[in-house]
Amino acid sequence: MTTTTLERPAAVKTEHFDVLVVGAGISGVGAAYHLKTQRPDTSYVVLEAKETFGGTWITHRYPGIRSDSDLYTFGYRFKPWTGTPIATAEEILSYMGEVIAENDLGPHIRYGHKIVGASWSSQDNLWTVEAVRAETGETVRFTCNFLWMCQGYYKHETGYTPDWPGMEDFKGPIVHPQTWPEDLDYRGKKVLVIGSGATAATLVPNIAGDCAHVTMLQRSPTYFIPGRNADELADTLRELEVDEAWVHEIVRRKRLFDQAAFTRRSFEEPEAVKQELLAGVRAFLGPNYDVDTHFTPRYRPWRQRIAFVPDGDLFHGIASGKASVATGEIDRFVANGVRLKSGEVLEADIIVTATGFELSVLGDIPFTVDGKPVDFADTVNYRGMMFTGVPNLVWVFGYFRASWTLRVDLVADFVCRLLGHMKEKGAKKVMVALRPEDADMQILSWIDPENFNPGYLMRSMDRMPKRGDKPEWQHNQDYWAEKNELPKIDLDDPAFVYE
Repeated sequence: MTTTTLERPAAVKTEHFDVLVVGAGISGVGAAYHLKTQRPDTSYVVLEAKETFGGTWITHRYPGIRSDSDLYTFGYRFKPWTGTPIATAEEILSYMGEVIAENDLGPHIRYGHKIVGASWSSQDNLWTVEAVRAETGETVRFTCNFLWMCQGYYKHETGYTPDWPGMEDFKGPIVHPQTWPEDLDYRGKKVLVIGSGATAATLVPNIAGDCAHVTMLQRSPTYFIPGRNADELADTLRELEVDEAWVHEIVRRKRLFDQAAFTRRSFEEPEAVKQELLAGVRAFLGPNYDVDTHFTPRYRPWRQRIAFVPDGDLFHGIASGKASVATGEIDRFVANGVRLKSGEVLEADIIVTATGFELSVLGDIPFTVDGKPVDFADTVNYRGMMFTGVPNLVWVFGYFRASWTLRVDLVADFVCRLLGHMKEKGAKKVMVALRPEDADMQILSWIDPENFNPGYLMRSMDRMPKRGDKPEWQHNQDYWAEKNELPKIDLDDPAFVYE
């Protein structure tokens, strides 16, 4: 007789840190910097599912990938930007790499760690985070006092592509920019790009010179801001040999001032702003181009994000005849392209669906609090950062009308101040809760669709946290107000419950 000895699985190793940061994109690297500089007595680790830092800037590999806002405001406030305002992915990754190297953040980042669950225990006042290491497939465990969610707002694995009729009939490849194949050969081919947001506006001019022709198909027009990819103020200051730190701060403030004025005008005098934007397009395309059909949106400016077109490259491509715009609704895909509801067939060898993101709510990580699953749609958010019923957790969600990173810096200041306040009070736990004066507050969707309504949010609004009708219980999209308000948050306000 033979006996079999069953081996016990090895115990899962557990490491403890004061703060666990999720994600090593622009938000996570910023969080790590602020912890190191503002809370040097705090132990922390950054978990990143990918094999390197960068987030968006390594996920997206389509031709010409670049920022859609200027790096003087998209860059960190503490790290001067010295290049052109609109930067390539390579330039942004280089900038982030310098931040990591200059501040010795690398040893704090664990790459290839995909988080599969996070649970809070009120008995221990700890988060337990489980992750799977991509390299080995093993499960690893971390405990932390505080969880800082910096993983972004969309699914990296796949983009959003509508399920159009007849897609299986098309004979060529259908590609989403978020999963761009490195071996895709579009030279001499007819390419159809569906969509007209920042991705399409970047992709079209960057492939136009190599394609037989590229067509941008849109259901309805989008606003664009064409302009030089340069900053005259920055150039002047550099000619005067002003220190780069001063250049960064002065140009950053000027751009923020101008952006605030533009945003305010888009609400107060939308028709005037609309005509200014359309005039910018006409300046490139000439008086005979049908701007009314192809570049005049049905909504007021800033109800959706406005993409900057550096040096007007999209419009140069159209004016040269290498690119064109078609406006209409898709009826179905056919073997040789797409048929519109008008009956027109747009022929294509390759179709690119630049149709947006799939929203990810806090990384789509399963959360539990004392054994109960957390549905963030059942929570009310505090200033877009914290959630009722969820202790010791902060989420970074950036701005829609200003650079994402502006809010990274502001939220980081808040977190570091909150951690210090908890230490002073001897508190192990902090949670936000509605106050007695909030009892009759109206509970609303995360964002007012009349204010801002991009498709990725509208498709998933039922999964997002709720907002109240008071400023502190909503995600304010006004950086120019928040830069003064967030530093003044009273951490002893009854909205904060400490234990």
